[in-house]
Amino acid sequence: MKYFLIAGEASGDLLGASLMEGIIAKDPQAEFNFWGGDEMSKKSTGLLQHYRDIAIMGFVEVLMKIRTIKANLERCKQQITSYQPDVLILIDFPGFNMRMAEFAKKSGIKTCYYIAPKIWAWNEKRGFKLEKYIDLLLLIFPFEIEYFKKWKVNSLYIGNPLFNQTQAFIPDPKFREKNKLNQKPIIALLPGSRKQEIKRMLPKMVLLAAKYPQYQFIIAGSPGLTADFYTSYLSENVKLIFHATRDILAHSEAALVCSGTASLETAFMNIPHVVAYAAQPLTYLIASRFVKVKYASIMNLSFDREAVRELIQHHFTLENLRLEFEAILPGGSKRQKLLADYDLLNKHFSKKNASEVGAEAIINMIKS
Repeated sequence: MKYFLIAGEASGDLLGASLMEGIIAKDPQAEFNFWGGDEMSKKSTGLLQHYRDIAIMGFVEVLMKIRTIKANLERCKQQITSYQPDVLILIDFPGFNMRMAEFAKKSGIKTCYYIAPKIWAWNEKRGFKLEKYIDLLLLIFPFEIEYFKKWKVNSLYIGNPLFNQTQAFIPDPKFREKNKLNQKPIIALLPGSRKQEIKRMLPKMVLLAAKYPQYQFIIAGSPGLTADFYTSYLSENVKLIFHATRDILAHSEAALVCSGTASLETAFMNIPHVVAYAAQPLTYLIASRFVKVKYASIMNLSFDREAVRELIQHHFTLENLRLEFEAILPGGSKRQKLLADYDLLNKHFSKKNASEVGAEAIINMIKS
């Protein structure tokens, strides 16, 4: 069967690759065309567009790139029409993917949304479009099960592929040696995957690093960027490593993490961390009027309380970062409680192989 997948960012590329692996296990003759990245390309040929060239985040940023976005939409529609897949699989990236869902459905192509749009957080009216244009909605967060019962959309909780991957991950015992690291304890810096967010997050993280010469701070480089982009942030105790995020985390005492998928991954790996985020001011002002949830991180949403500290927008200051960082270091006031909460979080998630369950559901939907 023929599958067309669309992922528009690094996290989607990672999850898309996992799903492709599950599909290949169930359908060895599977053919793929996709918008994604390096991780998906490791699973199959068929990359049509790399996410690094299309990732745009924020209301203001989108308005500034509206012509580019329209051109991308038209090109993607032409590629889908030419390929005529058995199913279009949409991975997060809702601003773009909801439009592609409508196009595919009207073109008689079956649709699957993998990683449901976070309509429980904002823009709930997208639920009506899910009902109209999506044949199968795959859920990866337990709390979504009850929420999506209110919508007339065929939804299925499949477990979480990141949970599966982090539980199976085996750290490289030669990680320090391979990357020429000294024996100082490591602090992981995960400042995001897009240029805009990294430029807002990383400067404060690096300023904090300068106050702790007893540690070495390791930036997990975004696979969509080059080393040159990070040069100005590096110093004697701030290093850059690509393609090793889980090893960086596994060898770390603590982490500073941009809000998003990386925060959940860090929690799954039981690494004490602080979640931070800062948007373009006008974008944040607009978003704050529409967002309905109290927390940014999935862990806190799962518990309906702030288990991991969130420093969002004007709370993301160097002093706040320092205070919260101190609290999660060994001997810090919040470290043990946070580790206990990670254990509780892990019990929330299904241990079944999410990618294989999702792949089987997609194949059955195609055949139905």
